[in-house]
Amino acid sequence: MKNVKLFAFALLVLLSSQTASAQKQFKALLVTTTRGWHHESIHAGVLAIQQLGVKHFFQVDLLEDNYGFTDKTLSNYQVVIFLNTTGDILNEQEQKVMERFIQSGKGFMGIHSASDTEYDWAWYTQLVGRMFHIHPAIQSARLNVIDASFPGLEGFANNKQWTDEWYEFGPDQAKDLKTILTVDEKSYDPKAEWAANPQRAAVSGKGMGAFHPIAWYHNFDGGRSFYTNLGHVPADYTDPSFLSHIAAGIIWAATVKK
Repeated sequence: MKNVKLFAFALLVLLSSQTASAQKQFKALLVTTTRGWHHESIHAGVLAIQQLGVKHFFQVDLLEDNYGFTDKTLSNYQVVIFLNTTGDILNEQEQKVMERFIQSGKGFMGIHSASDTEYDWAWYTQLVGRMFHIHPAIQSARLNVIDASFPGLEGFANNKQWTDEWYEFGPDQAKDLKTILTVDEKSYDPKAEWAANPQRAAVSGKGMGAFHPIAWYHNFDGGRSFYTNLGHVPADYTDPSFLSHIAAGIIWAATVKK
């Protein structure tokens, strides 16, 4: 009788865990592949997003080398997150997989150097919306909330002071970008000069002016895309303001809840 009770208890635990797993809000695929600069903050970002999954009850699966980036694999997910990816990380076949994923109504979330990824893939540049051009030294600056109706921005209200790597972006790659957060260029020095090296020509930047976007979202090619420039500094991933910001972006991209 004792063995029967133990078996029944074990079965109940197993069924309960399976039910809990089935009730997760959604599944997110977290991509950290780099073919260029490798951000120190990637490890902290992975741990933080996994904890957000626990807190907000969604599943996070990590993909580091693109093995298995197929239609079959991605069909299990509602959102793909590019966390500080850099360079040309997907081959032509994998790019088509990503395009079909978005076209099926799914979502994309890009964090920081996701905009320093896949410059030669025109569809991806439109998905992200704006691509990285240059950045000055890491500095503290004031943030401006542009659309307070979008969730997760409460911690950035009242010209929040924030320290990060402020990207200067190139021209808009999509027409319908909805900017929710900007940085005040008067509060830091946006000028940057990069000397030429074997990998690139000399690059210079002077900022973007009165309107310097930092986070935005839009509908694209049947799916959704959310991007934030924040997330260079490892300490960002322990800051409640930033965690609320990226959680809101992930949830919106996965579920279209605003």
